[in-house]
Amino acid sequence: MPVVSTDWRQQVAYQIYPRSFADSNGDGIGDLPGITAKLDYLEALGVGIVWLSPVYDSPNDDNGYDIRDYRRIMKEFGTMADFDQMLAGMKARGIRLMMDLVVNHTSDEHEWFKQARSSRDNPYHDFYIWQDPVEGREPTNWEAAFNGSAWTFNEATGEYYLHMFSKKQPDLNWENPKVRQEVYALMHFWLTKGVGGFRMDVINMISKPWQLDPTGQSLPRLPDAPVVQDGFLQPAFEMVTHGPRLMDFMHEMRREVLDHYDCITVGESPCATVEQAQAITDAETGALNMVFQFEHMDVDSQPGKGKWALKPLHLPDLKASLSHWQTALHGKGWNSLYWCNHDQPRAISRFGDDGVFRVRSGKMLATCLHMMQGTPFIYQGEELGMTNVKWHHIDAYQDIETRNMFHVAVTQKRQNPEQVMKAIHAKGRDNARTPMQWTGDAQAGFTTGQPWLAVNDNFAEVNAAQALSDEDSLFHYYRQLIALRKTWPVLIDGQFELLLPKHTTLFAYTRQMASVRLLVLCNFSSQFQGLPLKQLPDISKATPLIGNLPLEEWHLAPDTLAAWEARVYVLS
Repeated sequence: MPVVSTDWRQQVAYQIYPRSFADSNGDGIGDLPGITAKLDYLEALGVGIVWLSPVYDSPNDDNGYDIRDYRRIMKEFGTMADFDQMLAGMKARGIRLMMDLVVNHTSDEHEWFKQARSSRDNPYHDFYIWQDPVEGREPTNWEAAFNGSAWTFNEATGEYYLHMFSKKQPDLNWENPKVRQEVYALMHFWLTKGVGGFRMDVINMISKPWQLDPTGQSLPRLPDAPVVQDGFLQPAFEMVTHGPRLMDFMHEMRREVLDHYDCITVGESPCATVEQAQAITDAETGALNMVFQFEHMDVDSQPGKGKWALKPLHLPDLKASLSHWQTALHGKGWNSLYWCNHDQPRAISRFGDDGVFRVRSGKMLATCLHMMQGTPFIYQGEELGMTNVKWHHIDAYQDIETRNMFHVAVTQKRQNPEQVMKAIHAKGRDNARTPMQWTGDAQAGFTTGQPWLAVNDNFAEVNAAQALSDEDSLFHYYRQLIALRKTWPVLIDGQFELLLPKHTTLFAYTRQMASVRLLVLCNFSSQFQGLPLKQLPDISKATPLIGNLPLEEWHLAPDTLAAWEARVYVLS
């Protein structure tokens, strides 16, 4: 496991999506000086870790996750001097900076790929994954995450290259040791500068499940993905995750890089099982501190049909998923805890109530998550209760995945445009990418210019200035939750036990360490819910720890939770 200070498990992380966080120069795009100017805000919130989405030089086909140069800052975001100033400001406030490490793929404009595609004899050709045509077409039926084939033909070499995302994001060939050494070198570059760790983008995809022979050529005929007749995407991710050499590569990365620094690591791991997460995060034999898994992000999608196939949340499914990970990793690894990020819709719109009960349901969701074992991640604006947007025309959206999906669904699959937009309103990635709402002034105080993506219309009501001035705001509630993790060891090491697993509106669980036991009660509905007291620990002599309603209401209705109410008791 990477060398890391022992207090990291008490910390809460905050994700910054730089393009949408704070614009310092009026060009409508967030930047590094904008982040530096808001560091006092992060310090006031109490977070100890910042995960910064990519700021590297990029043509921006996928908003920075297509990297052209790993050692340069994107001009729109500023300069390396701006980065150094931001990093110094974070360090002065006791905040670790976790960079986004995107090394499953590069941009097709990276110098490696420009060389690689020029000739089969080029020294960089084997930096990427190539296949000859099969019967004159793509080697497999795999579809990329952003629609279309995962293979693109390269005229110069007469081959197809693999890209599990955009065609401008070719996958690297980690079987080539030169690729791995290049990656380790760029990791050393940033860690030497003083960054505090890495969030590793789709890291469990770096070893593909098929084996390569010693010359680097893949074995004949890769398998097709199962055909899903009524789904939107072929499940191709399952064809390229958790390959046979993943842990070999991760252990090598640990030996070559991570063991030499005080750093925190989290690996994004699509399709990961708890057993795979245990192997990656085991304190002795693993390689990373934690993983991002996605099981609970699929509970409101129809099984096997992709994220756009909506279905109502059935709370027992969400409870079963989160409980499964809490139990399985206890003492064997470490959880990351999150409701949303730059790829997910806003949590309040998804799992809460973004209308009348916006603040209360936001506090309930925060309570439910932050009382669990693991490292909570707050996505920018989550602490303000920012919500989804409902733009009515596809041209308002910038996200490549969203725009491609709409085109395919409407023009090729002949789906009803209104129904497609309904799915986008619920699950589109631009829901999380609208500019941070700092004030009730023009453009929400994000920029003095025209923002790259429109601001949510509710910024006059939902903004940081309002939240900071209101002692009962969601922001200040997050501050309380963050502070509790530093004063209650049971939140770090306590055993998790799910209660009422089949209840359709109440999420109840306990955390226990030695003689200290907490009871967490959360109402995931807009209706009053009676507590089945006979099925719960005795709360008659329990002490309130935190909740989203005044204590008088706890005492007036000890056996009932109000709409979207959350309570945490210290049991006697």
